[in-house]
Amino acid sequence: MENITAIIVEDSRLARNELKELLKKHPQIELVAEAENVDKAYELINQKQPRILFLDINMPEKNGFELLEMLENVPMTIFTTAYDEYAIKSFEYNAFDYLLKPISQERFSKTIEKVITAIEKEASENTPFELHRQIFIKEGENCWLIRISEIAIFEIVGNYTRVYFDEHKPLIYKSLNQIEAKLPEETFFRANRQQIINLNHVDKVVPWFNGKLKITMKNSKQEIEVSRRQSYKFKEVLGF
Repeated sequence: MENITAIIVEDSRLARNELKELLKKHPQIELVAEAENVDKAYELINQKQPRILFLDINMPEKNGFELLEMLENVPMTIFTTAYDEYAIKSFEYNAFDYLLKPISQERFSKTIEKVITAIEKEASENTPFELHRQIFIKEGENCWLIRISEIAIFEIVGNYTRVYFDEHKPLIYKSLNQIEAKLPEETFFRANRQQIINLNHVDKVVPWFNGKLKITMKNSKQEIEVSRRQSYKFKEVLGF
């Protein structure tokens, strides 16, 4: 297993140093950057694309929750805070874990073990999808078993991805980038930062503003705006 990259976001230098000391017992975690505020963290996360994020909640100007709302692709997030009243809210943001300061080595090690187990499980499941493959989707009390070919659109919604098929549109806890990596390229196309479409579900394509395209999907009649950059790729794929 390759090293797991991490970034620490914490306004206190002392707290950052304490986390780095805890990490010394876990050489498989590679600290690639640290930041003392949200704006710097946003820049570093987009640049480094870490697997995990150690994130303080209370910081000057913007807090940890605001950082997660800014990100398009959210790393596996472990909150580190001195305040236990944020625990419930942290899991609304799909936190992987919540560490209360001062953090003991034993508690920290348990979190790292969970991280490694989760990443290994994800890697074992990371086989490419085929169109005829069936996948299980669950949202609340509702469950579906559907073929990949039946899915018309994948769409980012915060830390989740909305899956459109028939009249349904449940949310699943996977990033759009994770999903895109497993989809057959000849059938699914990244229309913009937020959406991937199934080319077999496209009904109509029309020119749009500034070199963009507008696509209408078959069943839902949903309109998808293709970014200018992706419009060039779309024309190449379909031989326009």
